[in-house]
Amino acid sequence: MLLVVALLLTVFVLDEPWSWGVVVVGGVLEAVESWLYIRWSQRRRPQVGVEALIGKRAVVAAECRPHGQVRVAGELWQARCETGAAAGDEVVVRAVDGLSLVVEPALDSPPWPSAP
Repeated sequence: MLLVVALLLTVFVLDEPWSWGVVVVGGVLEAVESWLYIRWSQRRRPQVGVEALIGKRAVVAAECRPHGQVRVAGELWQARCETGAAAGDEVVVRAVDGLSLVVEPALDSPPWPSAP
């Protein structure tokens, strides 16, 4: 953006000795800006794949005693919960076993009454 402004100033406003300096300064500022954007975009590693689900909270969609389904990050996953969890309970993903998640009840979530 700065280089475009410098070029427009050079063409329409400035005289010959100043125009070269403005173009050089605009080019340098544009290069610094691009470098800063690249550094900012690479400041953390991308989180993709099922390994990114470990540690996330999920809501039990179908009762897990010990096998069931949970909804995590908007997706429905097969899950295994050794301690058991009722539908609607909040659980935490602890591991991934193939295409199934190993979950356990979240300790700080309030206990919800289960439907009989």
